[in-house]
Amino acid sequence: MPQSSDYQLNLRADAICREMVDRADALKIVVTDDGEGVPLIDCGAEAPGSIAAGLQLARVTTAGLAEIDLSRGDHDLWPGPWVTIRTDWPVQACLAAQYAGWEIKEKGFFAMGSGPMRALAGREALFDRIGCRESDNLAVGVLESGTPPPLEVAVQVAAKCDVGSRRLTLLYAPTSSLAGTIQVVARSVETALHKLDELGFDVCKVESGFGSAPLPPVSADDLVGIGRTNDAILYASHVTLWLRGEDDHLRELATQLPAASSADFGQPFLEIMKRYDHDFYKIDPMLFSPAAIELVNLDSGRGFRGGETRADLLNAWYSD
Repeated sequence: MPQSSDYQLNLRADAICREMVDRADALKIVVTDDGEGVPLIDCGAEAPGSIAAGLQLARVTTAGLAEIDLSRGDHDLWPGPWVTIRTDWPVQACLAAQYAGWEIKEKGFFAMGSGPMRALAGREALFDRIGCRESDNLAVGVLESGTPPPLEVAVQVAAKCDVGSRRLTLLYAPTSSLAGTIQVVARSVETALHKLDELGFDVCKVESGFGSAPLPPVSADDLVGIGRTNDAILYASHVTLWLRGEDDHLRELATQLPAASSADFGQPFLEIMKRYDHDFYKIDPMLFSPAAIELVNLDSGRGFRGGETRADLLNAWYSD
């Protein structure tokens, strides 16, 4: 597989950021740039944010290598809008960029970091397997946070990306916002790829991906928002991957990939978090995957399906 630098992930994301800055009023976002520190784009913390801001935020996380939009899905499962994502560059878009694999924990500030800046820092073991480290003179990242990063923290992030502070742009929004909810629910394909990697499959054999997941009601509480967005992926999302491999192996993977393969499957995610004292790292990692999966083998032309959905857990969104 070519290195991600061949695709200029951060340059692509930076172009989307520039468009967002030019349309800040229309997107209902707030840009903070004093000409000296790290430029910041608030997509849903103090700024109202919007549907369009959420879609753009999700496109930034995938470095512009995925098409993301709202559509209608399975009406019986969820009658509201669904977030769809499709990409022909799934490893670069979803693993090298979109995956929230950077835990930023500095000076009392905490946020999960995603976006192509991760390919510049390249510190995660994941990059040893997918070969997608990047070298560039600018960086773009997305933080799941309701507060802007302190200047000192932002400067440290830039240093870890080996770029100057003026060459880093950080976008942020909490899960308890419209934009934040959209960008998290846009991760259906990413969760499938990450689960494949956890199962030891060579994700570089995945050539294209499509996923959809229901857009839950926006919660005023971050924890509830985290619960709902995870419910959307775990109990309702549908993902199709076009890949290459042996039929027998893919048939087995189709049963192992869905969230139902985890012993933690079947409860609202908020209840699961409470059971594990709100420690994500105690939750079975096999849970974090789509509800339903279809694997299409480009070598044999055969398809394999697995998983189950739970409409009852989605209906609880309007009664919890």
